[in-house]
Amino acid sequence: MADSLVIVESPAKAKTIGKYLGSKYIVKASMGHVRDLPKSQFGVEIENNFTPKYITIRGKGEILKELKDARKKVKRVYLAADPDREGEAIAWHLAQYLELPENEPCRVVFNEITKQAVRDAFKSPRTIDMDLVNAQQTRRILDRLVGYKISPLLWKKVKKGLSAGRVQSVAVKLILDRENEIRSFVPEEYWSITVRLAAEQGEFAAKF
Repeated sequence: MADSLVIVESPAKAKTIGKYLGSKYIVKASMGHVRDLPKSQFGVEIENNFTPKYITIRGKGEILKELKDARKKVKRVYLAADPDREGEAIAWHLAQYLELPENEPCRVVFNEITKQAVRDAFKSPRTIDMDLVNAQQTRRILDRLVGYKISPLLWKKVKKGLSAGRVQSVAVKLILDRENEIRSFVPEEYWSITVRLAAEQGEFAAKF
């Protein structure tokens, strides 16, 4: 009988990993992210340290219920989402929904779907890396801050339906500002002079 629940992102991975781990593990898929900022609201409390307001993604209610029901039948939960900041954020949202302790080593990461790599990963689970989670949250919040303020301008000036919500918009702005600084730079000739001076206490060097 299974005593552990493993949650991955896709059903295909769940099927393969289930074969590798055997009957002691229930392997299910979250189908990607399960929570996100609401589409109909700004979803970020700017005055409260840019705190995001998450809601369950439409259509994910049944999946979450299935995962919670499975959680009740096992002793341990392993979160094996992809090994990047998005995967770490998915694991964090799942851990919160399933009410896993913050210090529980529930996170399992592997870079290849092979029997050896998967089994080795389960020998050394770790806690959720909040640095990666916060990196993903920052990107998502920037998407929202830029998107909600710039996208309406694009609709008026360029074309209806365009979105400036990706964080790349912020990166492009930073690159553009830097490029403008480079182009506006006016080179000036200057010299660095080092001289050796003699004094009663002996010689010393001075730069001008």
